[in-house]
Amino acid sequence: MEASTILPVLKKKLAFLSGGKDRRSGLILTIPLCTEQTSMEELSSTLDYLLGIPSEKCKARGFTVIVDGRKSQWNVVKTVVLMLQNVIPAEVSLVCVVKPDEFWDKKVTHFCFWKEKDRLGFEVILVSANKLTRYIEPCQLTDEFGGSLQYDHMDWVNKRLVFEKFTKESTSLLDELAVINENEKTSQPDKPRPSDCNALPSFDPETVLQTGHELLSELQQRRFNGSEGGGGGVGGGGGGGTAWSPMDDELLAQPQVMKLLDSLRELYTKYQEVCRQRSKRSQLEEIQTKVMQVVNWLEGPGTDQLRTQWGIGDSIRASQALQLKHEEIESQHSEWFAVYVELNQQMAALLSAGDDEDLLELKALQQQLSDVCYRQASQLEFRQNVLQSAHEFHGTAQDLSQQLDGLLGMLCADVAPADGAAIQQTLKHLEEKLKSVEGALQSLREKGQVLLEQISNQTSWFYGKEMQIENKENVDHVHSVMEDMQLRKQRCEDMVDVRRLKMLQMVQLFKCEEDASQAVEWLGELLDALLKTHIRLGDDSQETKVLLEKHRKFVDVAQSTYDYGRQLLQATVVLCQSLRCTTRSSGDTLPRLNRVWKQFTVTADERQHRLDMASSFHTAAERVLKEGCEQVEVLEVEVFEEVETVGKALLDRLTVPVIFPDGSEQFFGSPGDMASSAENIRDKMKLVEDKRLQHEEEEEEEEEEELEAEHLQEEAALEAGPDES
Repeated sequence: MEASTILPVLKKKLAFLSGGKDRRSGLILTIPLCTEQTSMEELSSTLDYLLGIPSEKCKARGFTVIVDGRKSQWNVVKTVVLMLQNVIPAEVSLVCVVKPDEFWDKKVTHFCFWKEKDRLGFEVILVSANKLTRYIEPCQLTDEFGGSLQYDHMDWVNKRLVFEKFTKESTSLLDELAVINENEKTSQPDKPRPSDCNALPSFDPETVLQTGHELLSELQQRRFNGSEGGGGGVGGGGGGGTAWSPMDDELLAQPQVMKLLDSLRELYTKYQEVCRQRSKRSQLEEIQTKVMQVVNWLEGPGTDQLRTQWGIGDSIRASQALQLKHEEIESQHSEWFAVYVELNQQMAALLSAGDDEDLLELKALQQQLSDVCYRQASQLEFRQNVLQSAHEFHGTAQDLSQQLDGLLGMLCADVAPADGAAIQQTLKHLEEKLKSVEGALQSLREKGQVLLEQISNQTSWFYGKEMQIENKENVDHVHSVMEDMQLRKQRCEDMVDVRRLKMLQMVQLFKCEEDASQAVEWLGELLDALLKTHIRLGDDSQETKVLLEKHRKFVDVAQSTYDYGRQLLQATVVLCQSLRCTTRSSGDTLPRLNRVWKQFTVTADERQHRLDMASSFHTAAERVLKEGCEQVEVLEVEVFEEVETVGKALLDRLTVPVIFPDGSEQFFGSPGDMASSAENIRDKMKLVEDKRLQHEEEEEEEEEEELEAEHLQEEAALEAGPDES
């Protein structure tokens, strides 16, 4: 009977072996009756189980049964005692019925157990709890009987469950391990192994061993503590300290646990070696299977996938599609490469701890797997490099084509720049685009050369065999793209040269137009300066001569400016004819130039005329105003008249405006400037007039003096005549 089958009954504590012993070293069996009705069937089962625990040697010493009837009725106690006769008559040597202190006294006479000793087979005594120590030592009694023996029934039940579980599992495990080890020993490595050879035990040996060691440690610790408690002999309970359970050699068979553990360790050690050999064998078989799976796939479907992928595409989109396809192939390969890495690690671990007979096979497998994987990986990498180069080549070709299209569109568009700066900016833009195109073409050549070298180095995807792949289509495509781009670039360069020449001519045209307009502005500024600042006529003849000289130089500058403007406008006409710019011409620049020039010539002529008159006026006036009698004597009336005539004419001239060909009028300087010049002329004319009057007076005086002298001579002659006579 096992404790687990009657566990609910055992937990009721209907009877228990406390571990205490009587003076004959017999075990004490305690039956604590309670106020509730005790099931005789359950009590019988409990007694059957408890009496099956001690060894035969222990049973031979007999049991002392304590029936605690203090909380029960007399008829129940009597029934229990009679039941002991049927259950364990031979093993019971003494039954101590613990009676209540004030009860049963009258009923004892009706039934005396001592009279029935021969019929019962054991002695029955009625005793109170405080007198129980007459028969049993206090240290062997539990606390409910005034003893010092500690007992925890639930702890005892749990330990019994552990012990029985360990005993059952270890016994079963020993049988299974013995069968497994024997089967492994008789099997032949070269022949197929039956499926039952790889059977596993029903229980985990490590767990069972751990349970056994913990149980043994608990038993040894309790026995040690119990013996230190002092008293009770072998397995006797001690007072105080750790709760004592009947787990000594006699009640729980500690040697049986030790024997089971020893046998279990021995068979488990052999089983571990069996498992190690089995695991190694299984691992080798699994590795070999996986290695062949990897090799077969890489040399089969993997190689077929690569063998069909050799093109480079004819555009960037096609090359991208090929790259995506290659990425799918790489993704499939990466799964097998991951298996390779795992297998390689497993084989490396086995090689580091393997037996000599396994090394050669493992090394051969490892080498075969590594060769195939590295070879396939190098082919994948080479193919990826070719596709990457093709993608870069097509990308550069596409970029170059777009640049050439943009440049061609720019060259084909009509040129209608607003000014020379816009033309210069356009020229700069053209040069930058052409330079960018040249750089892109050079990059295309370099990438094309790299791609051609890679294509020429391609080999067949068959392992160990090299054969030329049909790469003519790829090579022709690369050369065709580069030649086409070169021709397009050359055409654009020729068009750029033509456009550059046209642009330069347009720059020259704009420059001529700009300079011609500038010449008109300069001529206008000269005219404005002539009218506003060239107003002085000089204070004397010398100053007037200087002004005349400056005027001639000023007119020469204006003439040069006019001639320069005419030349620029003529060049503009020629450039427009060369550029076929029918919409452009000299515009109003030539009429403005001619108009300003005519105004300037009229004004310059007027200025010249006034300066000439001023020179004549000052020259004549200075002849009159010079000091010296000899000069005065030679002055004639015409000189004075000339001064007066020229001066009046000059004054009249100053009041007359310059009349331009278009009928407009313009005065020299401001009215104040003209008044100042007229005042100077009038002052000088007054001086000449004064000089004339003075001259006339002097002439009258001279005439009077001459008349007087003649008169005196005549008188003197008249006086001399009489004297002579």
